[in-house]
Amino acid sequence: MKKNIAIIMGGYSSEYQISLKSGNVVYNTLDKEKYNVYRIHIFKDKWVFVDAYDAEFSIDRNDFSVLVNETKITFDCVFNAIHGSPGEDGFMQSYFELIGMPQTSCNAYQAALTFNKRDCLSVLKPYGILTAESYYLNLGDVINEQEIIAKVGLPCFVKANKAGSSFGISKVHKKEALQAAIENSFKEDDEIIIESFLDGTEVSVGVITFKGETKVLPITEIVSENDFFDYEAKYLGKSQEITPARLSKAQEDKVNTLAKKVYEVLKMKGFSRSEFIFKDGEPHLLEVNTVPGLTNESILPQQAAEAGISMAELFESAIDEALK
Repeated sequence: MKKNIAIIMGGYSSEYQISLKSGNVVYNTLDKEKYNVYRIHIFKDKWVFVDAYDAEFSIDRNDFSVLVNETKITFDCVFNAIHGSPGEDGFMQSYFELIGMPQTSCNAYQAALTFNKRDCLSVLKPYGILTAESYYLNLGDVINEQEIIAKVGLPCFVKANKAGSSFGISKVHKKEALQAAIENSFKEDDEIIIESFLDGTEVSVGVITFKGETKVLPITEIVSENDFFDYEAKYLGKSQEITPARLSKAQEDKVNTLAKKVYEVLKMKGFSRSEFIFKDGEPHLLEVNTVPGLTNESILPQQAAEAGISMAELFESAIDEALK
């Protein structure tokens, strides 16, 4: 019997267009001889199955089923391709856990924790994971520019605490630009994180559960044409992503060990991608992504290809793990 696989894509955040691309890559890649594959768009105003002719059928949220031409379709597994909320912050994971539906990403707690940069870094620090100096603000807090700069220095990064794809992020070189950067981040989130600038090689490390084992993928070095790895650099070709990264053996071993440690300490499953910057030869963790991009240009599929894992194998393994 072929398994019915629902690929959820879209979402409620600024990342929905990237998510739709990722979801469609999964849809087009999965072997239709092995699976019945369904595209499910998750938006604030509708959850719908979108058929091959772009006709939409509402999802019954009681059991995540859909009625198509008088036939009720239920699913064996959900492939999560939603970047940002509600696919990467624990909401969809909680929902699927409640209705007993297997899904390919990490569990709800891990998703919520890693999506909150502040909380994730705080949890990992006691395990010897190095991070940038940071300062936190909630919407409505008094903004003491002098205090912020004394803590993190200049230049610094101002980021939305719970957002991905480099939305709501600015690099601030002068005190005069700090207020505008803070306002920009608050457009994305009601919590922001301000971090010291780490001057060094930036790398991205994919860690996945593949055929029952925790596997660290070949490392990608990020070389941005812009001032940092922003949205343009990430998605509009304004960066070089070099896989494998140009690191010494010692650097490679250090960051591989650290990325695996992060994955295992947090009790992750599914796909993950951790971002690090080397400062004084030591990798410092920036953040952990639990639903990384899955387009042909995305970093994780590039890393899998370098490791000899095809897109089809990558996606099928995620389904197999979820169904265990």
